[in-house]
Parts: sequence; structure tokens; C-alpha cells
Amino acid sequence: MLTDEDGMGLAIAQAREGLRENGGGEVGCAIVRDGIALHLAHNEVERRKDPTAHAEMVAIRDLCGRLGVTDLKGCTLYCTLQPCGMCSLACVWAGISRIVYGATRTGVNTVYFETRHANTADFIRDCFRDDLEIRSGVLEVECNSFYAKPEEPAPDKETAAHQPTQPVE
Repeated sequence: MLTDEDGMGLAIAQAREGLRENGGGEVGCAIVRDGIALHLAHNEVERRKDPTAHAEMVAIRDLCGRLGVTDLKGCTLYCTLQPCGMCSLACVWAGISRIVYGATRTGVNTVYFETRHANTADFIRDCFRDDLEIRSGVLEVECNSFYAKPEEPAPDKETAAHQPTQPVE
């Protein structure tokens, strides 16, 4: 049976793969059910020119398409970085039963998150999903190694999600 550390190890391997691939990204993800890795993915935003191609979204889309389902109940999603709001809500819609992540908002530079300061746990609580378990900090030190620390200069992120919200005029 896979432990959470084993599942996170799969996600870490995907983060490494993403760094090696042209257009890949440093966030890795694994979806596991009943101790079996069903799908592995990494961030593909630059490669696909798709702002929604986060590792979690790629994994959910690909797995649901391959299985011909929209319900991933009983699955655990492992991610090297705390899922953003979009990915958290995708997990809710897909019926993911557990989210396990390594690096947290407080352990890495804020450039990796949208500027709205929302937390994965807040999204889940606000969706009244008491059947979705969240575990953070699994292999956190190893996961943090992929990302700039809060006090370090961060990679340039020019996407809209990383810019302050502008009022509608």
C-alpha cells in the first residue's frame, strides 16, 4: 500500500520531469486510488499556452478522459505545491477524496499563488465538503526545494493571476 510519502515521491518525480521538459513546470502531481498510481502529471502552462494547465488540472483532465468518467471519488491527489483556488475547486468538482501537498503558502514565495490570498482549506470549507480530507506538509522540505523561499528573489510571473486585481471601471 502506498503511504502519503510514497505518493508525494511520485509527485516530486513529476516536478523534476517538468523541469527537464521544454515548457514544463516545477509543480508535480499524482492521482492515486487504492494504492495504485492512476495518473502522473506536471505543470504544462507554458508548453500548452494554457493558463489552466496546472499539474492538478492536467492530471484530472487526462485521467477523467482516459477512464471516461467525471467522478474521481476514492482518489487522493498528491501535489508538490499547495493547490491554488482553481485546482482546489476542480478537486471538489471531480470528487477527489483527499488532497495531500508538500510546499505550503507560508514556506515559499507568494509569486506561486494568485494574489487573492485564498487558502485551499478555505475553498474546501466554503464548499461544505466535509468529505474531502486535506493534509499539508508531506515531504515539505524536499518539495520546498523546487520553489523560491519567501525572502528570496522570485521568478518573474507576468500572468494575470499574479497581478493585483484591477477594479472594473
